[in-house]
Amino acid sequence: MTTLSSPAPDRRAVLRRRIRLLVAATITYNVIEAAVAITAGTVAGSAALIGFGLDSVVEVASAAAVAWQFSAADHERRERAALRVIAISFFALAAYVTADAVRALLGAGEAEHSTAGLILAAASLVIMPFLSYAQRRAGRELGSASAVADSRQTLLCTYLSGVLLVGLALNSLFGWSWADPVAALVIAAVAVKEGRDAWAGNACCPVPAAVTGERCDDGCCAPTTVRPKGAAS
Repeated sequence: MTTLSSPAPDRRAVLRRRIRLLVAATITYNVIEAAVAITAGTVAGSAALIGFGLDSVVEVASAAAVAWQFSAADHERRERAALRVIAISFFALAAYVTADAVRALLGAGEAEHSTAGLILAAASLVIMPFLSYAQRRAGRELGSASAVADSRQTLLCTYLSGVLLVGLALNSLFGWSWADPVAALVIAAVAVKEGRDAWAGNACCPVPAAVTGERCDDGCCAPTTVRPKGAAS
């Protein structure tokens, strides 16, 4: 039977340092993203832009929770608490964005064109996938559910950037003011799903894949069977 083991202590130290650096980069970018999005959204009266900015605030809280977790030598002891912070942040985002989007759909105000919002959404579509992939890969190898959950939050920002870009573009090109709050509701729905997953601890590969025999793809983990050498497939 093939013997599987978790990463060696030296490798684990490298992975912990890598996650801390990625978390710092994520926090820095999202602070800038939040400031630009909320300001531009307030000026344009855009529920989607404001929701996107608040998602950036949530991501800062999520990344900060992971940074707090990995500031301890025994980071596993703080795993559950970090996941709960991430989940609560998602739920708070969903509640606010839903209320604001419904208000806009009921005629409280129409969103205007926002050049800053369009540029920000396009930039996030390019930057966030790289941060997400790097942290997800390190988190899976280390076996940290919170690091993987935070990487999924970063990946969510990529999807939401696409939704935001489409909503803002439709409003700017065709005057479809309803596209903005509808985009905001999509953001809220995805946030609820991710919050539930984080609360339940449903992150891909919550323990090292080498130990569980799980194969981690971009979606989630699929169980694999570890067979003795020479066994028939």
